[in-house]
Amino acid sequence: MQDTQKIAILKKLITFASVNDNEAAVAAYIKSLFAGLPHVTCETVTYAPRRDNLVITIGNTGPLLGFSGHMDVVAPGKESDWSTPPFQPVIKTGRLYGRGAADMKSGLAALVVALLELAEDSTQLNGRIRLLATVGEETGEYGAAQLTAAGYADHLAGLLIAEPTDNMQEIVYTARGVIDYRVTSNGKAAHSARPEDGINAIDNLLTFYRLAKQKLAAFDQTDPILGKNTHSITKITGGEQVNSVPSYAELMGNIRTIPQYPNQIFFAALEQIVAALNQQPGYDLTLSYSFPEEAIPGDPHSNLVQLAQQVYQKHWDHPAKVAGELGANDGAEFLQARGDFDSIVIGPGANVSHQSNEYVVLETYLKACAFYKDFATTFFSTQQ
Repeated sequence: MQDTQKIAILKKLITFASVNDNEAAVAAYIKSLFAGLPHVTCETVTYAPRRDNLVITIGNTGPLLGFSGHMDVVAPGKESDWSTPPFQPVIKTGRLYGRGAADMKSGLAALVVALLELAEDSTQLNGRIRLLATVGEETGEYGAAQLTAAGYADHLAGLLIAEPTDNMQEIVYTARGVIDYRVTSNGKAAHSARPEDGINAIDNLLTFYRLAKQKLAAFDQTDPILGKNTHSITKITGGEQVNSVPSYAELMGNIRTIPQYPNQIFFAALEQIVAALNQQPGYDLTLSYSFPEEAIPGDPHSNLVQLAQQVYQKHWDHPAKVAGELGANDGAEFLQARGDFDSIVIGPGANVSHQSNEYVVLETYLKACAFYKDFATTFFSTQQ
């Protein structure tokens, strides 16, 4: 495949405004690229209207190598902050600009190119490759959760995720987990001149806020790669008007976890606070979670990491840094599938994820296409 064709695939992917939605259009385009190729199966797995995961498998028998990338992107924010329209890819000085160029349509496109070349060349593999293209990674990894529950990641021999890793300078083997939670507080409205007639839902919520910050701060172990847990209250709403005692309030919190603390420890701590407060007069708090993900412990010396490093040094004149990732990724869901396998993250995106004027260096993108193809063939050459 010519470089112009590889770049055209990436540009096309960026034109789809798949902002936490509309991934079905992305999936349909990718699926069309594989039409008519031998030994290729394509399956769409619908999550919701306009939201289709895509599973592409090359080969018929043997060990199963997983490739993964997500099709959704975050909102572009104010278009006035962009030098060019976010969904109209533009190339300037060796960089391709557009929403998703880094996170992570460049990684997804590079995986697609690698698979297309393997399929078009009828490369003989001692196994199968499965692309797991997901919806909803940016808002909770629920596409990956759906594919995992349906068995598409069962018994993988290894998993490579093409999330951005500083222009492919890093091989990531471990990552923080994430817990997004919501607490609602129900009170009783009253005139603010007679607050004793009501129950202040905001006051009760702030009591939870103080206790949660205090209790979770005690989980203070440090991971040598990922650092400490973090806990941030990221959204608060409540009240009806300035002269009324508020009858309702809610907050949302975000916890980034490390392997030393399984998520259940945080669940138990938060639930204990809510239960204790609800025993007091006037409190009516409810706690819920949104797609929590466990931290990925990983092994910096795994066979998968060593293989990636071996292939990497065929394409770059220096070794990759073996590192951890502070954010979560779809691997936390896929690693819950049946079987025991390792995962790594390595992708061409620069460190400009979620920013305006997001870009990928085209030279890095093209090298990623070659790296993923080489990684797949080398992986199967090592399988017994």
